[in-house]
Amino acid sequence: MRKSLKKYSLIFIGILCVVLAVLGAILPLLPTTPFLLLALMCFAKSSPRLHQALLNNRYFGESLQQWEADRSISRKTKIKAILLIVLSFSGSIFILQGRLPLQIGLVCLGSVLLFLILRLPETERATVKSSSLR
Repeated sequence: MRKSLKKYSLIFIGILCVVLAVLGAILPLLPTTPFLLLALMCFAKSSPRLHQALLNNRYFGESLQQWEADRSISRKTKIKAILLIVLSFSGSIFILQGRLPLQIGLVCLGSVLLFLILRLPETERATVKSSSLR
């Protein structure tokens, strides 16, 4: 009973994280990557089928495969993430003209995100061979 409760809790949390990640792809202040990594971890411990579905996703599966294989992201992915952060936060800061505290908060949050992205290990290769996956 306890084992199945843990399994279903992890599946629920994983699905919730995927939903939040999808929302994060649309909304500039909600991060996508941490939610996807958390979902990947939850599914790895609870549902091999959902774990593989996430790894084989056409939009972010390749990056998740690379992360799972060697805990790194490609330079191309890192550059895309940096550009997306800069563009979305710049737009949000521009929209919030006259609201200095919110603008300062966005600058701080964007700076933290950029710092975290820049610290991630990177590899030159853009793909991971499926033979390196479980």
